Amino acid sequence: MRKLVLFILLISCSFLYGQEPSGKTILEKVDANYIAENRKVISTMVIKGRRSTRTLQAQSWIRGINKAFTEYLSPAREKGTKMLKLGDKLWIYSPSTDRIIKIAGHMLKRSVMGSDLSYEDYMEDPKLSNMYNAELAREENINGRDCYVLELSAKKEGIAYYRRKMWVDKERFLPLKEELFAKSGKLLKRLVINEVFKVGKRWYPKKMVFKDVLKKGAGTEFIIDYIEFDVKIPEYIFSKASLRR
Repeated sequence: MRKLVLFILLISCSFLYGQEPSGKTILEKVDANYIAENRKVISTMVIKGRRSTRTLQAQSWIRGINKAFTEYLSPAREKGTKMLKLGDKLWIYSPSTDRIIKIAGHMLKRSVMGSDLSYEDYMEDPKLSNMYNAELAREENINGRDCYVLELSAKKEGIAYYRRKMWVDKERFLPLKEELFAKSGKLLKRLVINEVFKVGKRWYPKKMVFKDVLKKGAGTEFIIDYIEFDVKIPEYIFSKASLRR
């Protein structure tokens, strides 16, 4: 009898350990991989429009999920343009006019520097588990990588993308592809990560393409040139005064 009970327990444990994680667990692991207390990033943005291509380089300092400061380094025309995010508020400084403008309301839907990224995207809470419920729909293979396919649905109203579909690398817990939808079900944007790299224990996107499917052009390519986690960031960086420094 004891042997039978032990056998049943072993079978039960094997079954439990063999189960796939829940959508919620997978999404939380994605968040844990992306989010850090502090980080500094130097990135290149290649905007591939219908008629021309523009390349911009920027430097960003990010603290948690509520504070971010970005300064554009090139080209000369955009150099010195700065953006500051504090919670749900966003300001942009233009050196050509020496003006600080608060971005709010309908302005949030405007394109950042003519890219496929909107200010609304920039303001989005990077911790997806705060905004979405997640269900594991199935598994698929993308470019030789086994992925969980998650279906995300908004927890509340007012979120830019009511539904998202995400292909998460099973080993690295990094989304290799995303599709972003309106409440009506219409596909709005698509994100594809083409190259990844490892920073410490984290996997991070090296090259990705963000495409607004409602716009013409080949999308906007983002390249992470440099990233450092857990850096010391002076407090003055996250102040309106820093926009004119």
